[in-house]
Amino acid sequence: MSYRPPDKLKTTVVGSYPYFSEALKAFQLRKKGQRGPEYESLVKEATRRAVEDYINVGLDIIADGEQRREDMAVFFAEELGGFEISDLVRIFDNVYFRKPVIADRITWIHEIVFGDWKYASGISRGRPVKVTLTGPYTMYSWSFDKFYGDPRKAILDLAEALRKEIEALVGAGAAYIQVDEPAFSTRAEKSDLEIAEEAFEIMFEGLDNVKRITHICYGKLERLFPAILDFPIDQIDLETKNSNYKVLDLLREYSFDKELALGVVDVHSSRIEAVDEVIEGILRGLEVVRPDKLYVKPDCGLKRLSREVALAKLENMVKAAKKVREELA
Repeated sequence: MSYRPPDKLKTTVVGSYPYFSEALKAFQLRKKGQRGPEYESLVKEATRRAVEDYINVGLDIIADGEQRREDMAVFFAEELGGFEISDLVRIFDNVYFRKPVIADRITWIHEIVFGDWKYASGISRGRPVKVTLTGPYTMYSWSFDKFYGDPRKAILDLAEALRKEIEALVGAGAAYIQVDEPAFSTRAEKSDLEIAEEAFEIMFEGLDNVKRITHICYGKLERLFPAILDFPIDQIDLETKNSNYKVLDLLREYSFDKELALGVVDVHSSRIEAVDEVIEGILRGLEVVRPDKLYVKPDCGLKRLSREVALAKLENMVKAAKKVREELA
């Protein structure tokens, strides 16, 4: 079954979706080292349910819902060579976290998200399934480095490892590859962005038959410009609703000409944005980017919302995009 997305104002998601009960059970099995048939069956069922919700709400480009991933950094650290996972580390107050530890040279040892993408693609009713990967700069920033002592070397090795995953995905037909780099807006300095640009060149060099995307959210987005405009990417996915679209003025200043994935619903709030409110956000994006280059989506992943709230936000988002699309016709 084929599905043809509209030629403008495509709707999509950043990646994650509220966890289904099957995913929560799978997390417990994974922590016990039990990754056999029961574990895989639970992940598949949770993924199926996420995909069904995305399709039923009418999204044009979906994801697998990241039902296998309890944490975006720890998950990849557990699958790459060279990492260990720390004991519980206190982040703030009574919040604790098991942090990735780089203990040896980082390598790609097997497919990581390929299976989930392939499964989701097989049940997507023809809709393209976007792949989401935690980026090398964020992976390094959120890890303890006990091996390299050299951020550039570690980040580039991470990029080399992810490149192998990307090659496998693109070779199988993946058309949208998104590298998530939330640490860009919270930690990156000019020298960091120079390293990150090298990393993106490693991951995406020569891949002209795939949409190359990076997602960045919550922080000082202005520090990324104009450097990020030279990255080998086709689309920048930004959180904008939560920050009242202030980054749009910056994009206008730099004559932004890449594709923009615009956050129009706030994933940090359980308030359901009305259709007219979402339309207002889309129209603000259209002041900066042409309709064929503007993608409509939530600010960030949906996993911290309830399923009911996430669905309601997506439903209104899709309705708003359709209405604006009809008015532009």
